Formats: sequence, structure tokens, C-alpha cells
Amino acid sequence: MRAGLLATAAATFSITPTFAQEVFDLDEIIISGGLSPIGAAQYGHAASVVTAQDIEDRGITTVRDALRSLPGVSVNGSSASLTGLRIRGGEANHTLVLIDGILASGADGGYSLSGLETANIERIEVLRGPQSAFYGASASTGVVNIITRKAEMGQTASASLEVGAGTTASVFLGHRTERGAISLAISSSDDRGYDVSGDGGEKDSVRRDTAILSGDIMATEDLKLGFTIRRSKEDYDYDDTSWTPTDAASYIVDNPSNYSTRDETTASLFAEYSMLDGRLEQRFALETTRFDQSYNGGAPSKNTANAAKYRLSYGIDGTVKDANQLLNLLLEKEEKSSSSNPDYNPKATSVALEYRGSFDNGLNVQLGARHDQNSQYKDTTTWNVGLSYLLPQSGVRLHASAGTGVVDPSYFQLFASSFGYSGNPDLTPERNRSFDLGATFPIFADRGSIDVTYFNETLTDKITDISTGPGTFGFINQGGKAKRQGIEVTGNMQATDVLALRLGYTYIDAKNPDGATETRRPRNELTLGATYETFGGRGAVSADLRHVSGNYDLQGWGARSVEKLPDFTTLDVAAHYDLSDRVTLTGRVSNLFDKDTSDSWGYANRGRAVYVGLNAKF
Repeated sequence: MRAGLLATAAATFSITPTFAQEVFDLDEIIISGGLSPIGAAQYGHAASVVTAQDIEDRGITTVRDALRSLPGVSVNGSSASLTGLRIRGGEANHTLVLIDGILASGADGGYSLSGLETANIERIEVLRGPQSAFYGASASTGVVNIITRKAEMGQTASASLEVGAGTTASVFLGHRTERGAISLAISSSDDRGYDVSGDGGEKDSVRRDTAILSGDIMATEDLKLGFTIRRSKEDYDYDDTSWTPTDAASYIVDNPSNYSTRDETTASLFAEYSMLDGRLEQRFALETTRFDQSYNGGAPSKNTANAAKYRLSYGIDGTVKDANQLLNLLLEKEEKSSSSNPDYNPKATSVALEYRGSFDNGLNVQLGARHDQNSQYKDTTTWNVGLSYLLPQSGVRLHASAGTGVVDPSYFQLFASSFGYSGNPDLTPERNRSFDLGATFPIFADRGSIDVTYFNETLTDKITDISTGPGTFGFINQGGKAKRQGIEVTGNMQATDVLALRLGYTYIDAKNPDGATETRRPRNELTLGATYETFGGRGAVSADLRHVSGNYDLQGWGARSVEKLPDFTTLDVAAHYDLSDRVTLTGRVSNLFDKDTSDSWGYANRGRAVYVGLNAKF
């Protein structure tokens, strides 16, 4: 099997010599890859960044579409309203989703991307591999941090409107001075949807409104205070599933009366204080997440997560911002609850320590460890190591990482009492152990680079559902080891002054402890993209091809056997044209050739959809 993986990597490398990893100056990119931000050149873990410019060039309007082109990331689900995210073959709740560094999901780790839009998003960071040593439980296979737009120096105002298969509108207002800033971002989307059964029946729509208010102020020369608050409300339609289907076509049943409402609040209040001429920095933050959901107008379930975090950073050989050697200490207290069951009230008290070292020989080291003292589960200890080495003169950067991650049982797994499921309050956290090895190669006189990474992960104590009788199910910690390994290839190259090329490829082999193929983890995902500047420099045209093959899912009827889903290839195109210095005309077509696609048995994905819009800056 390993020989097959290496052959796949070699073949991919050999047929794509003109593509490379995301083009950026590594010394300027800062990512949230530890207890405090770290430069990408010093980061030894695999990571990807989607910028606001990427989103604009490719006409991306949802977070799920922004993530589809990234290596190691699988975005799939039963509909646009129930979209899961898997990194390196883990479950959806093995990836921690943050919005401005704040937990997005409330009581449980899993978060459905659903109608989450890209309006007023500055960047999306994806950290692949276990991150529990820095972020705690649920960061077992990776972290997605969605960073929203903040005020820039001076006054900023912008607005956008897009119509077509759906309507999206957004407004941003910001003001920043040397002393502080305030910004307000508002967006509203109404995706009129499509029939997820694929039978041409009632359309299942998604409607979402979001408002984000953030600000900061330098109270003194050394003390900075700030806050962020986000409110989102989403309504979406969904269909029923048949209890007596005979095939995929009869599995999904239209039900125009079904709908669900999600009400989300995330907020943070923080203070940052610098001492000893910048050698010592302290940060204290209070964070809260409220996630309420109701179905068909019923009483909502209220899920909450509250955290208090204190971070101490010390520059061993200089200021925290410039030190080649840095120590970070984190103290954290977190509490979660769910209105559905008063017994669900887990608390965790955590301590984490991180060391970073950058040396003259090109070696960068990152070490981390964390201990979580849990009230409802076993205490856990996780660790993390990242290495990055820049080979002299060649420009080749070697990187490697290893670590462990944990995932606490979800509320549903512990206390389920619906849909035929019964919870198991004796479940213990799942544990993941991982390592990866990779290299980034500059090509064509530094016009681009290519990165190839091999990863290997082992999950133990996997929580799985089992049949407990006719139509009834429970949960257990499964014995044995679930193995996942694969290859990630990323690339980007400025082929000419006006043509940029990009590539993403993932090969993954994911097995259950019993040797069965894991579901909803495509064996191969390939994306190829290009952006061409045209219209006399006043606009650009972009195209993105996506191919998915080797995807399996569990039939929802009969013997519930694992079956292969059809392979598919789609093409998205987008363009924008500057009507003036302040107004831009946009257009895009998703699934240009109207291909039939599916991520899960019985559920159809959207066909061709056309949109046009205007963006304005004031």
C-alpha cells in the first residue's frame, strides 16, 4: 500500500511540473498555528490560506466552496444545509471550526458549514494534522479559522449585491486611527435552493443573516482592549427520508413543511498588555458561543460554550514580535452545556506550553504540550512537534510534524434519545496520533513552488454506532485502530504576467478498525484552476475544475451496506470587470456543464447555477 502511495505521489509530481503551492512571501504571512500567531516560514505543519483576494478572483460566495479546492480537505454532506468538513479522513467533529478564534459550534465540536457566506471574510486558515496541544479537544485532525474583515487605516465603506439562483447582499463600514478602530459588517443571503432528492420537486432553500461588530482601542501605550461580537440567524428547508426505500431515488421524500432555524452568537472581550519593553506580553480573553437550533417551530435546543483564556508570551532573546526564541504559556477554563440534558455540563481546566526556536542554519522548531483536566471524561494530555528547515541556496523547504489529538464524545453520542438512537454516557474521548513529512520546491525562477506532503494518522477508541435491535442503535468506543494515510499536493504558479495557475490534489486511504473503507472520504480529489487578467487590466476571468473519485457511503436502507458513489467532474467559471475605480461588475456560473453529482447516497448536489452582481467601494 505504501508503495502505491509513493507511486501516486511521483506520478502527480511528474505530470504537474508547472504548478506550485500558494504563491506568497512566507516571511510576511502570519497564521494562527500555535498559542500565538506564527510566521508561515517558521511553521512546520501543513497549512493552507484562502485570502480575500482568492475569494474575489474566483467568485467564491460560501465558505464550503472556498475549502473544496484545498488539499486534505473533503467537504460533503446530505444537502447545502447540512454540510460537513473532514480533514485527512477524520470525522466532521474531528475538525475544530473557529470564527475569529472563537468556537463556532457551541456545546459540540462538529459544525455544519451550511449557508456560511464569504462576505466580509478576510482570510480562511486551514491547519492540517492534530492541533489539540494548542486548541484542545475536537482539534484532532485539524483546525479551520475563519477570520472576518476588520477596519483598515482611515475610513472604509463597501457594499455588494449578487442575484441569480440566489441573492446575496453585504455592507461593510470601518474606521481606524492610531488609537483604535471600529467596524460593522452585515450580510444577508437567500439561496432559493434546489431539490436535494434530485427528482425535480420542491426546492430546499437556505436563508442566512449575519452581523459582526468589532473594535479595539489603545487605552495606554502598552494596553490594548478589544471586542468582537457576531450574530447569525439561518433558516433552511430539509426533506424526509423513507423508512422503506428500495433504491437511492426512493430514499429522499419531499416534505415542503420541514424547516429548521439556527441562531448563533459568538463574542470575545480581550485585553493585551506589553511589559519589559516588549519582551513580555500578556493576553486575557473571555469568549462565549451560543448555538440554538429548532425544528418546524418547536422549542430550540440551547447549546453554550464559555471560556476564559490567559496567555503569557516571553521573548527569550528579544521582544515577543522579533524574538528568535519564544515561550508561550496558556491557562484556560472552559464550560459547556445543553438545554436538552442537564447532565451535559462538561468543564475543562487546561494548561499548555509552547516553545519556538528559529536558528541561523535555517532550522525552525515548534514544540507544544497540553493537559486537560476534564470533569466528565478522562483527563487527556496531548503534544505537538513541528520542524521546518530551509536548505541553503536551493530554496527548498523541508517540513515535518507529529502530534496527538483528542475528541470528546458529543452530546448526541452521550445522551441521544431520538431517531432510534440511545446515548452512552460511559463513552471516553477518541485519540488520534499523526505524523507528516513534506517538502516545498521553488520552480521556474521562483515564479511558483510545489509542495508534496505524506501524512499518516491512527485513531483509537473510535466512537461508532451499533445496532441494538430492529431500528434501534447505540454508541460504543470501538476496539482496534482506524488507519488513514495519504498524499497532499498543492501548487500555484504565475505562468505569465497575466496568467496564474493553481493545483490541489489529495489521495487518501482511510480504513475502519475492521478493515472496511471509511465513508465520505473520496480516494482522489483533484482541483485545477487558472485566473487570467484581461479587459485591458480592468478585470479577470477564472476557471476551476474539480474531480472526485473513489467516494463511498452507507446506504440508508436494507442491509445498510457501504456502496461506491459515482465519480464526477465539475467546472466553475467566474469573471469581474471594473466599471470604474469604485464599482465592479461580477458574474459566475457554478457547475457549468450541469453535471449530476452526489456526496452521499440518495442526495443530489446542485446543478448549473448562474449569478451576476455589483461590488462598490466608497
